[in-house]
Amino acid sequence: QVQLVESGGGLVQAGGSLRLSCGASEGSLSSFGMGWFRQAPGKEREFVAAIAWRVETTHYTDSVKGRFTISRDNANDSVYLQMNSLKPEDTAVYQCTAIHGSKFIWRPPTQFYEYDFWGQGTQVTVSS
Repeated sequence: QVQLVESGGGLVQAGGSLRLSCGASEGSLSSFGMGWFRQAPGKEREFVAAIAWRVETTHYTDSVKGRFTISRDNANDSVYLQMNSLKPEDTAVYQCTAIHGSKFIWRPPTQFYEYDFWGQGTQVTVSS
């Protein structure tokens, strides 16, 4: 069992940067693959990025490749999403998700239902 808590959201101008953090208020992230999803108003939730448990395989949706970077710091039991060159269309609630490590070794899980745990989300607003 793990409870996820996101932080780092906020309001930023287009072209700016934000770094989202995800930690565990209960349990540890060390044995989980991790992901980030986002949901904009009136739109479906979409996959953003994922990082595997042991082998730090990463995967990104096409719209964020080259701008976003997912990483993990197992010493601090945290996962990060560095977002650069932000665009107004990146505005959304961003959720951190966790999947048991054995389910994500090489093939990245890109569907929300594949994940075992998720946080409440943090709002990211990019102004034009």
